[in-house]
Amino acid sequence: MNTVMSLKGRDFLTLLDFSTEEIFDLLALAGDLKAKQKAGMPYTPLAGKTMAMIFEKPSTRTRVSFEVGMIQLGGSALYLNSNDLQLGRGETIADTARVLSQYVDVIMIRTFAHQKVEELAEYASIPVINGLTDDDHPCQALADLLTIYEVKKTFQGVKLAYVGDGNNVANALLAAAAKVGMDVAIACPPGYEPKAAYVEAARQIGEKTGATVTVTHDPLEAVAGADAIYTDVWTSMGQESESDERLQVFQPYQVNEALVKAAKPDYIFLHCLPAHRGKEVTAGVMDGPNSMVFEQAGNRLHAQKAILVSVL
Repeated sequence: MNTVMSLKGRDFLTLLDFSTEEIFDLLALAGDLKAKQKAGMPYTPLAGKTMAMIFEKPSTRTRVSFEVGMIQLGGSALYLNSNDLQLGRGETIADTARVLSQYVDVIMIRTFAHQKVEELAEYASIPVINGLTDDDHPCQALADLLTIYEVKKTFQGVKLAYVGDGNNVANALLAAAAKVGMDVAIACPPGYEPKAAYVEAARQIGEKTGATVTVTHDPLEAVAGADAIYTDVWTSMGQESESDERLQVFQPYQVNEALVKAAKPDYIFLHCLPAHRGKEVTAGVMDGPNSMVFEQAGNRLHAQKAILVSVL
């Protein structure tokens, strides 16, 4: 709990900014908050606190989980899209950050360029939480760690395989797995690899934590002996013009019944959602007995509540 207390006032932009101990403390707090909610024990440490939620990219899970989480913790949340803010009419990010800092206690932003989140954090005098950028998705990755830990009870000797686009989710998972000492293998088509900076950072962290980091073009290599298999959509928001091309390129990277046979029999299937059955994953895998996607989505709420309690 001591480490969590030390996160007060911190931004939550990427898991690379946090120590292994801090991540484990956040996971422990998330588990504790989840247990409290299941037991029907009200816990409202954020009474009187307000969060501004800026959405330049729409979202079901991020919107609902953050808003509900803040309400459950006793606080309130404001939904703001580009049209609600002067950002959409040319006000600078720096000015928006300074103004919002006068009104609210924390800002969560879901946007495109990672640089925008960094600039918002630089000029805000309150904590800023990255709800997603084109580079990173740390809130999702924290919920993913919580889900894997709940099932496997450890990260040591656990292998996470990610198959598909080396996107923001893949980047975040590299950071998350390396920090907790979990092996991670990412399989993607040539030219669609995760950002080199994240791969390099994960490898350096892995040298200290014992995590191995593999990036390959072979889905079978990635999935071989995996404890968890993860995929994401092939075409993310803002890439719609590439969707036909991506459909061709990613076809061999579908998570299907044949591919999952290479994993351990008790593997779990993960997906950050929304999912397109018949594209990145078959309906049989998505809706099968090994799928944990809805528990994983539920854990967004608990992981984000842990972040909010910690930074506030």
